[in-house]
Parts: sequence; C-alpha cells; structure tokens
Amino acid sequence: MIEARDTGSPAAGRDGAGKDFWPEDKPRRNLPNPKLLYGGAAALVAVVVIAVVAVVVLGGGGGGDKPAAKALPTAYTPDFSGDGFSKIAQRTADSRAITEGEAFSADAKTLKQGKYTMTLAASDLTSDCKSATWGARLQGDLAKYGCTQVVRGAYVSPDKKYVGQFMVVNLASQDGSAQVLRDLDRATGAGWLTPLQPKGVASFGPGFTAAYASVYGHYAVVTWVERAGGARPDSLNEMIDVSLVVENAGDFLYQRLDLAGNGAS
Repeated sequence: MIEARDTGSPAAGRDGAGKDFWPEDKPRRNLPNPKLLYGGAAALVAVVVIAVVAVVVLGGGGGGDKPAAKALPTAYTPDFSGDGFSKIAQRTADSRAITEGEAFSADAKTLKQGKYTMTLAASDLTSDCKSATWGARLQGDLAKYGCTQVVRGAYVSPDKKYVGQFMVVNLASQDGSAQVLRDLDRATGAGWLTPLQPKGVASFGPGFTAAYASVYGHYAVVTWVERAGGARPDSLNEMIDVSLVVENAGDFLYQRLDLAGNGAS
C-alpha cells in the first residue's frame, strides 16, 4: 500500500476546494483525507513501462476510438465514510431518477479549480447498468443492490494533457454503494466501470491512471484520471488535484441531498 499525502496540493489545508456551487450554509464537498493508493512498488515500475509503450503505440497522444479493454486504475482509493449523506442513504428518500439535463447541466460543462480546467467531451446516462460495466461479480452485485442508472462523463483539459472520468452509480441503498466500492478494488477481480473515450486523445486506461471512489448515500461516485496517453505523473498530488476538479461534476448530488432534507425527492 502506498500512502500519498497531498501536502503539496494547492487545495491542501483548506476546508473547501475553492468556491463551490453551494452557498456557505449548505453541505459542501469535503476535501479527501490523505489518499491511500493501492499497489506495490513493483506494480508502479511495470506501469511506467506500460505507459511508455502506450505512448509509442498510440503515437504520443493521437486520438483513440475506444478506451482500453477492461481497463483498471493503477491506483485506487475508496472512501466509505459517506459523511453528510445520511439523509439519502436509502433511495426511497431520493426516488426521482437522474436526468441528462441534471447530470450534464451548463454548470457541469466546464469545471475549474486552481490551475486546472476540464471540459465535458463525452457523456452517457443509461438504465442498463450491465452495459456500462464489465465483470460478472460486479454486475451481479449491481443487480443484487438495485442499480437503476449509471452516469458517465469524460472530461479533457484544453491542452489535452489530462483526461478525467466522472461516474455515478444509482443504487437502492448505501449498503449497495459501499459494496460497489469494495468490488472496484482491483484485488477482488470483480470488474470495473467502463470509461468513455473522448475524441482527439489517446485511448483511456492502458497506462498510469488513478481512481477515487466515495459513498454519497445510495450513490457510488467515482473519479478516474490520467495524463492523456497514460504517462506517469510527476507526483500523485497532480492526480489528486485533477480528480478534485472532475469531482465538481457531482454538485447535482448535493442539490438532491438538499431537496431530501426539505422533504422533497
């Protein structure tokens, strides 16, 4: 296990990550605790080799038609705390289905934080949870825990240096979202969510990528980021900072939390 503390991050040490969508008296996204990134040093060495090969094969960042088949993140950090989302721990308190207009609103088209800007380049909202995932065990748990929707958005920086995936899995309860986070640990071999492939950048997934997953009540929320082409970042703080930008796409879930608190769903 590799522990990566974001002490060098521009966002470190603050109780909020820049001005958020929510007013000061509303629930706000908590900065993550130090990220615990899974994988051994030997795996990292192997990934560097893979990343170099990927850049050569893909022409140093040319467009890819599809993401890597059955891609898995090199580093994965789950957060099971669910802090602040107890009001929507059950879907019965938040029964309205997610809509495209809600998930991919004007506010979600361009995300900015610190020195990073990410623009929505591909999106998908499906009620067929199996079609957005791979792996028999993961797909079995999605069915068991009542998955009804998977939201996916792919973001690209203006210079095409970074690519990020934002994903939301709508489950019946927080027990289900926690189980999905356990399944996504690559050591389980359960499977993973399938990333989208934005146009004009190398295929997502064959090199170094980092994923961060959180329990938002009955939603499992995943951000998955890379340097385009899979090049190893200068530091893991770089991936953490990019992931925090992409996580801003989840502001609509805070609105749902607010509505549930007011007795609406």
